[in-house]
Amino acid sequence: MQSPLPVRAGVNATRLRLPEEGPWETAMDYMMHRWGHIDPQGIEDRFDAGEIVGEGGIPLDRATPLQEHTFIWYYRTLPPETRLPVELSILHQDHHLLVVDKPHFLPTTPGGTYIQESALVRLRNQLDLPDLIPMHRLDRMTAGVLLFSTNPQTRGKYQVLFEKRQVQKEYECVSAAEPAPGHPAVDFPVVVRNRMTKSRSYLLAEVVDGEPNAETRIERLETFDGGAPAGAGGTGANGTGAIGTGQRLARYRLEPHTGKTHQLRVHMASLGLGIVNDAFYPDLLDKAPDDYARPLQLLARGIRFVDPISGEPVEYRSSLELSEAARARP
Repeated sequence: MQSPLPVRAGVNATRLRLPEEGPWETAMDYMMHRWGHIDPQGIEDRFDAGEIVGEGGIPLDRATPLQEHTFIWYYRTLPPETRLPVELSILHQDHHLLVVDKPHFLPTTPGGTYIQESALVRLRNQLDLPDLIPMHRLDRMTAGVLLFSTNPQTRGKYQVLFEKRQVQKEYECVSAAEPAPGHPAVDFPVVVRNRMTKSRSYLLAEVVDGEPNAETRIERLETFDGGAPAGAGGTGANGTGAIGTGQRLARYRLEPHTGKTHQLRVHMASLGLGIVNDAFYPDLLDKAPDDYARPLQLLARGIRFVDPISGEPVEYRSSLELSEAARARP
């Protein structure tokens, strides 16, 4: 449903569905029930100022009956945010698409404590593109190629490509060169298939019994000696993530044929090759402040598809390098 309020400061207005019935006589009564414990005066002030609107952009007041609107829209009061010390770079921009290199630690879209400090909001404000919408997502800790639609008129043509799995993605990661103890040796290239699930109430994705719904092809590209200080994550000779001086590491190419949450991290961990600096897999570590010197060693290297506007095959490649692999080069 289209918001009657425009994007403001790079952020969409919040939509709230009002209940059809209940002990509330007015829309404001319901808002007080939901959020009055946080800022009751602010809610009253917004209704008085006409800053809360219903369908068609009609301003609501304190007396607007609950049943008069199904949805209402309003702008949240955003807390101040400290700018993350990472930067986006633009790889391509035209009338339909914006392609960027997203850095580690920056989320794709607003969520939780990251609103202004998301790739979407930063780019909307930086480029004055309020209609910008991501075509897919990268985890906050994953860096690399990220596509946005700049044109609402052609957006659907690109969305269909993703829905029909007509977009090929390529990732790279750095992990141990050999599986952790207790895991069998791997003959590369290998295809990992299993059934994954993730609920909203649980932080991690899980592998469960059943028909496979996740598939990744994994190829080892090169091996090298690691020499970085120990960091959080799921690799290392003892399987804990510690990178010892001289430990053999490897750079891998990952080609997902499906797009489950945390799929690549789970599939690498299932081989005993958890990705360097992964705080989730194979073991969930205690939450700690972001360590910008030890990013997750996972990069969305490239993406390719047949452009639905030009009919020509296109490919976009990241210019970023994984720090552990770059450190090993002369």
